[in-house]
Amino acid sequence: MCRAREYGSLAGDLNFQTKSMPVRILTVDDDQTIRLLLRRLLQTQPSWEICGEASDGREAIDKAERLKPDVIILDLAMPVMNGLQAAERLSQICPEVPLLLVSVQQVTRQTEEAARRAGFRGAVTKANGVEVIAGVQALLRKETFFVIDGAPHVA
Repeated sequence: MCRAREYGSLAGDLNFQTKSMPVRILTVDDDQTIRLLLRRLLQTQPSWEICGEASDGREAIDKAERLKPDVIILDLAMPVMNGLQAAERLSQICPEVPLLLVSVQQVTRQTEEAARRAGFRGAVTKANGVEVIAGVQALLRKETFFVIDGAPHVA
C-alpha cells in the first residue's frame, strides 16, 4: 500500500519548503530524454524530489509500491503497459496518490474522460512545463487539473 501525506494550501506556494517532508514524485515515460527533462523541471521546485523513474506502466506499479511517492506522473503512450492501464492498477493499490497524465498531444475531451475513468486527477501536455508544474501543485492541493484543448480546468 502507498502512503498519503497532507500538504494543504502550502503545496501550491512556489516558496513552500520543508526539509522533513519533501514532495516525492515518481515519473514514468518510455523516453529517457523526457524523463531527464521532467526531472530537471520538477527539481526547480525547492521542496520537490524525484524518488524514482520508470519506463513503462508495469515498472511504475512496482516502483510505486516500493518507493511510496506522493505524486505519480505518467506518460499516456508507453510499451508493455500504457498510462491508462497503469493508472487503473495504481488507483487500486495507491488510491491516495494523485496521478497526473502527460501526453505529447493536446488533451481532448475524449482523453480527459478516459483519464478520469482510469483514475487520473489531471492531464497536461508534456511539452508545457508550466502546465506540468501547475498540475502537480493542484494535485497536491487535492484539486483536479485538466488542460483540455489548451484551456486549464481546475476543480
